[in-house]
Amino acid sequence: MTLHLGKTPHVDDPRDLKLASYTAALPTLPPGPLGHDRTVATDAWGMLGNGPDDTVTPGFQGAGDCVWAGGDHETILWNLERGRKVTFTGACAIGDYSACTGYRIGDPSTDNGTDVRTAMGYRRSKGLRDATGRRHKITAYTALHPGDLTQIQQSLYLFGVAAIGIEFPTSAMDQFNAGKPWEVVSRSKTEGGHYVPIVYYDPTTGLYDCITWGRRQPVTARFLTKYMDEGYAPLTIEDQTRGRTLEGFDLATLQQDLTRV
Repeated sequence: MTLHLGKTPHVDDPRDLKLASYTAALPTLPPGPLGHDRTVATDAWGMLGNGPDDTVTPGFQGAGDCVWAGGDHETILWNLERGRKVTFTGACAIGDYSACTGYRIGDPSTDNGTDVRTAMGYRRSKGLRDATGRRHKITAYTALHPGDLTQIQQSLYLFGVAAIGIEFPTSAMDQFNAGKPWEVVSRSKTEGGHYVPIVYYDPTTGLYDCITWGRRQPVTARFLTKYMDEGYAPLTIEDQTRGRTLEGFDLATLQQDLTRV
């Protein structure tokens, strides 16, 4: 089975709003796991076009739409927090990939991946289309410092996910295929950029879970520290229920700042 990547190289932008600017009063993170445990949505992920996926077109072998598949997976989780099931198909993810980047099914020359920051802007202005045609927007997003595990945990605590980009090594594909956690392997070649939502952190094991290629994948802290090259904390109204709190997060200032960028 051929699995695809699809995140373009990260370029720093001084206009990015940083998570650290809005969390000065954030209380100490609670003890115990953060995010969504392994019982959530185990049958709901889907390949979403990032590998072989007949829900795009029969026989479709995948494209570099990881940024869009990951965004759809985030939206699935946010809605589950409200007790709602939202369905995305590969056609949904590929449709947004095409609309944003110009990708055309059957034309490999157009399959060039996505800039994550550009996709975040698309998600704010247009939203991601689900299988019913409804669009799901994010309210805002702030940038995480690459490799900062505390900020990843803060994003999990506040927003339920941490959206990260990684410089994906060959060893990680081997580990995924073998059902093993992503861990650093020395001198492993970088294959390209990949986008995954981090959805869970277990302090007893030190492992994080991300969603990619239709399933949950454990990730070590060392892997994130080494290979994460960008990250974002996306905020959506669809997630602000069931006990999640923005205590200590300066949402009012963020909303003001967003009008100036």
